[in-house]
Amino acid sequence: MKLVRYGVVGRERPGLIDAEGKLRDLSGHIQDITPDHLNDKALAKLARIKTDKLPLVRGKPRIGCPISQVGKFIAIGLNYADHAAESNMPIPQEPVVFMKANSCVQGPNDDVMLPKNSVKTDWEVELGVVIGTRASHVSQARALDYVAGYCTINDLSEREFQIERGGTWDKGKGCDTFGPIGPWLVTRDEVPKPQRLGMWLDVNGVRMQTGNTKTMIFTVAKLVSYVSEFMTLMPGDVITTGTPPGVGMGMKKNGKPAPSYLKAGDTIALGIEGLGEQHQRVVGFKKAG
Repeated sequence: MKLVRYGVVGRERPGLIDAEGKLRDLSGHIQDITPDHLNDKALAKLARIKTDKLPLVRGKPRIGCPISQVGKFIAIGLNYADHAAESNMPIPQEPVVFMKANSCVQGPNDDVMLPKNSVKTDWEVELGVVIGTRASHVSQARALDYVAGYCTINDLSEREFQIERGGTWDKGKGCDTFGPIGPWLVTRDEVPKPQRLGMWLDVNGVRMQTGNTKTMIFTVAKLVSYVSEFMTLMPGDVITTGTPPGVGMGMKKNGKPAPSYLKAGDTIALGIEGLGEQHQRVVGFKKAG
């Protein structure tokens, strides 16, 4: 299934994408797509619904994050060897784990806002993993059983905040709007080989990133197992699994470093095979409220 939430911010309705790519309303069956709907039993119940009997959603409503409540937003750094190289960092011997603030979560096509005083806001297409069942110290062999599904994520990053301001990476990763998720949550039965997914990202119509999850250093199964050693993973937690090369920080010209960062007015498009696309406009900082 491809589960989706649509509508204005804060009042999204549950839906799914049918076999013809049309949006259907699920609100006659569930009020929202919450963490309680992500376990195998709940997903199997949704899968038994006759899709062609669900109401079609007319027009082109805003698409929100496909789950209503992201719990922990866990991120993995430097998980592609060629991205580590372009970042001038060593290939990690164990997964690099940090956190994105769940306040940065937004819909896949909502505007991306540059943080106040930002000079190095960057892009990163990543495979997202949504946990469906409580997981603690799970084996790598069984790790995927705890996954509800997969999604596309743009792990936006402010590189000056992340690298040059001391401390951990988190301060450059959790800025408002830095966590577009979706458009869909694709259940794991439709993604039997998460290590065989093509991915791409364009800025202003120019291809910046082209990659495939087969080149990840640590697989999805390894990451779920590994992270569950250090924290209990709960339904609704999201792990974003690292990015292939082609980020702005790693740009070169004539073999020399030539970083390129986002500015107001830029557009971003990105996607992962079978998991849908995102389209964002970059806007300047505006204080909330």
